Amino acid sequence: MSWIFWIILPLTGLSLGWIIRWLYARFQLTASEQFAERIKHDALKEAEAKKKEILLEAKEQVIRDRNQQERETRERRAELQRYERRVLQKEETIDRKTAQIERTEQQLADKEKVFQQREAVLSREEQRYRTELERISGLSSEEAKSIIIKSLESEAKHDAQSLINKIEQEANLAGEKKARDILVATIQRLATEVTGDVTVATVTLPNDEMKGRIIGREGRNIRTLETLTGVDVIIDDTPEAVVISCFDPVRREIAKVSLERLILDGRIHPARIEEIVIKVSKDISQKIFEEGEKVLFDLGIHNIKQDAIRALGRLYFRSSYGQNVLYHSKEVAVIAGMLAAEVGCNRDLAKRAALLHDIGKGVESDSDLNHAEIGMDIARKMGEDPRIINAIGSHHNDIDPTCVEAVLVQIADAISAARPGARKETLDNYIKRLENLENIAVGFTGVDKSFAIQAGRELRIIVNNDTVTDDQTRDLAKEIAKKIESDLRYPGRIKITIIRETRVTEYAR
Repeated sequence: MSWIFWIILPLTGLSLGWIIRWLYARFQLTASEQFAERIKHDALKEAEAKKKEILLEAKEQVIRDRNQQERETRERRAELQRYERRVLQKEETIDRKTAQIERTEQQLADKEKVFQQREAVLSREEQRYRTELERISGLSSEEAKSIIIKSLESEAKHDAQSLINKIEQEANLAGEKKARDILVATIQRLATEVTGDVTVATVTLPNDEMKGRIIGREGRNIRTLETLTGVDVIIDDTPEAVVISCFDPVRREIAKVSLERLILDGRIHPARIEEIVIKVSKDISQKIFEEGEKVLFDLGIHNIKQDAIRALGRLYFRSSYGQNVLYHSKEVAVIAGMLAAEVGCNRDLAKRAALLHDIGKGVESDSDLNHAEIGMDIARKMGEDPRIINAIGSHHNDIDPTCVEAVLVQIADAISAARPGARKETLDNYIKRLENLENIAVGFTGVDKSFAIQAGRELRIIVNNDTVTDDQTRDLAKEIAKKIESDLRYPGRIKITIIRETRVTEYAR
């Protein structure tokens, strides 16, 4: 009996345990379903709310779009209305103008009729007056026409002569216009220093006692200075001044500077003179080289040998008719470069040839050749372009120019030398040249007065208006120009201006 109990008891426990587990699982499943049901319910409610919210937003968007469309429609309608009003206004304006034009045309038609009627009346009156004039004058219509034609022919000849003079003047101006435009663009852009073209230099002394110290015992000081420098020192009665004479400008400059330094130093004896002269010669030689290099730098010209640089620098101490030759060469180079740029040829070549055109003047030579020929030899030895050699040799027409650059160097050289103020002349020669100009003009019939102005570059002539007519003034100007060309020598050209006028003076009393 006991074993049955022990068998039933475990079975009963197992049964109870399974029943309890089943009940627990059943209970748990019901809670999960309830939780899931709640989640589902909440989700449905949230979806419903979102649906309503989306529908609401869609409705609002539709309303906004509709309002926007209505605004745009109203604006377009208003704009169309404005266009319509403008079109109507323009149509009204056109109608008014059309009506005005029609009225104007009608008025013109009426006036034309009136003018035609008046023209018919005037024609009849003209015929009557012509008949009356023929009766009074005793001339037929053909005879009157002949007289009028002769009068018109005389006037036409006068007008034709005036027109011919005008055309000739315009032709001359047109023929020289291009050249004048090129020259005017360059001729007044530079100014060169003007120095005295002299062969002497003056040294100022602090007192007259210094003359004796310069002469020295038995003249040894002055002889030493003259021997070392190759100049003539002139000591005369001129107070507090000594004159140094020499045709070589470099030697003259060395002697002048040496003497000035000796005077400042106070020690004047042969040894000191020799020392100072050697030192000044080195300084002058260095200055010559520096002046040559300075000009080359200013003009932008390179590849020049040192001998040529020194020859250029020596031109700094040389002058011609009061014009410094180095400054003249620099000015000619600048003008030639400008002209070359204007006419479209080689600008650098023209500048180089122009700078070297007077280089022969800066070379110490005992040759009988002129400076153009010496310059050609120097340029040939330097290996310069054949065109540059030709420009140097032809700038005074010693040889014929073979290139445009050579002709430009001639023109630039003439401009630099002939421009007013470039070269000076003595006062006596200047006054004499002006008087000769004026006397040539006064010698012609009908000339009352003549005035040489602009340093003799222009001659203004006042003629008697009773003796000389307007047509004769041009012929008179040509005759005076020919007379000047044949009788006078002058640089550049002279402008001749003839003035003919009528003046009437009356007094109210």
